[in-house]
Amino acid sequence: MRPNRTSLCFLITFVLFFFLTVFARAQNAPSEQVQVGPPPLHRAEPPKAEANHEDLEKRGDELRSTKYYLDAIDYYNAALQKKPNDSVLLNKLGITELQLQHYKDAKKNFERSIKNNRQYADARNNLGVVYYISKKYGKAIKEYDRAIELNNQAASYFSNLGAAYFAKKEFDQAIRAYSQAIQLDPEVFERVSHSGVSAQMSKPEDRAHYDYVLAKLYAKMGASDRSLQYLRRAMEEGYKGIGDVYKDAEFADLRKDPRFTALMAAKPPAIPE
Repeated sequence: MRPNRTSLCFLITFVLFFFLTVFARAQNAPSEQVQVGPPPLHRAEPPKAEANHEDLEKRGDELRSTKYYLDAIDYYNAALQKKPNDSVLLNKLGITELQLQHYKDAKKNFERSIKNNRQYADARNNLGVVYYISKKYGKAIKEYDRAIELNNQAASYFSNLGAAYFAKKEFDQAIRAYSQAIQLDPEVFERVSHSGVSAQMSKPEDRAHYDYVLAKLYAKMGASDRSLQYLRRAMEEGYKGIGDVYKDAEFADLRKDPRFTALMAAKPPAIPE
């Protein structure tokens, strides 16, 4: 039986309405497109010519703390015009350039800072960071060692030194450096470096090993909460030597903690890559 003309028109109208509705919904759907953001912009008023170098440096510090890095660079450069070759200003300028990943400029200013003050430990450490980012670990270690010779009470220097040794897979030296860092500042690994640089791990198993080492060091200190935190991370990252936790002397006291027993019984699954 053939459909009559009225039914056929109704069917065509319905189909058209359906596709128009679907098309309209697609047009109004939330965008899932990736868009590259604009480059960093200048957000502050430019430095005033009559300002003294102290005020310019202070304003640069404020801008850097709020992550207005380009403006901070302008103020540090303006301060340097009034106080040329100031090691502290050059170091601050280098740190800001490091935040922007302008590594060549940062390296140049850290070297200038050191040239004007051979005893400036922070600039030595920060130059080491530039080498570390460039994966020149041997050069990084030399700069960290020089910084430590000048100031052996800075936990971040030892932490950075440990990271460089760890990257070279010289684990005994890394553990010694990390141990010294924790003794100076138990919170050192929880802090975010002002340079934004974290330990470079080329493979997931290296990250797992790193977390196990920190768990061991915190356990040795009696910092059970921190030790369990890093032990969980090591397990989640699939550390293959996790069985050593039952025989490593550093975990002797932690093994008596019910939370340790619960963690090992739970066996947190490894996070897929």
